[in-house]
Amino acid sequence: MKTGRRPEWRFVGDDEEHELADFLDLVGQLVEDYEEEHHPIPDAEPRAALRFLMEQHGLKQTDLSKKIGGQPVVSEILAGKREINARQAKALATRFGVSPAVFI
Repeated sequence: MKTGRRPEWRFVGDDEEHELADFLDLVGQLVEDYEEEHHPIPDAEPRAALRFLMEQHGLKQTDLSKKIGGQPVVSEILAGKREINARQAKALATRFGVSPAVFI
């Protein structure tokens, strides 16, 4: 049944004093726990994560060459012939807005 009213929880936002804030925190934690138990996401290899992020951002190897040491280096990383070092992980993390741990 559609009433034309927005659900009350939509108005909670970042207001931790709202009467529904604790309830929404609980629901969020229950959903997270359920997903971790029933639909775990396996850790991805760093090169698989890099390949995925490149695809999502529409990038080619040459687009990252200056960030991590040239197109041949990018190619070797994606082929599994070279690992991503700490400097490269930090540069990639900054580029994609993720934690450097994604690439280590």
